[in-house]
Amino acid sequence: MTDMTTTPEGEPETQVSTRKTTRRGGGDPAARGRTTIADGVVEKIAGLAARDVVGVHAMGGGLARTFGAVRDRVPGSSKSVARGVKAEVGEVQTALDLEIVVDYGVAIADVARAVRENVIAAVERMTGLEVVEVNIAVSDVKLPEEEDEEPEPPRIQ
Repeated sequence: MTDMTTTPEGEPETQVSTRKTTRRGGGDPAARGRTTIADGVVEKIAGLAARDVVGVHAMGGGLARTFGAVRDRVPGSSKSVARGVKAEVGEVQTALDLEIVVDYGVAIADVARAVRENVIAAVERMTGLEVVEVNIAVSDVKLPEEEDEEPEPPRIQ
């Protein structure tokens, strides 16, 4: 910090202040505490990321989808975005198990690869956790003539 004053002759004189500013606490602010992320948070992120992939019809096994469809019809309930996802979250890493239903006619290996890539990218970006594995179980194929157990909500026009 510099202070500008003038000498008796009117010339500017510079004085340097030796006052130091101190930071309270010191160190990196990111190291001043712990952040924990619940399994459910990672499950929701992964569930939404998996649903974004073309070819994924639904998440979860048949029984889970049936109960979910009933629960979704109850007024005031919300759709479970974590259905079909199980996460194990550690301090710096996470592992995920997903159960998906694919649309008939899609290449299952391609859909699984795309789901894996999308889930890893979303979870790592949003949580900072390293995703060590994403296991995908394809539990069903949605045939074109089958009725949906989870009806689409009415679209607003």
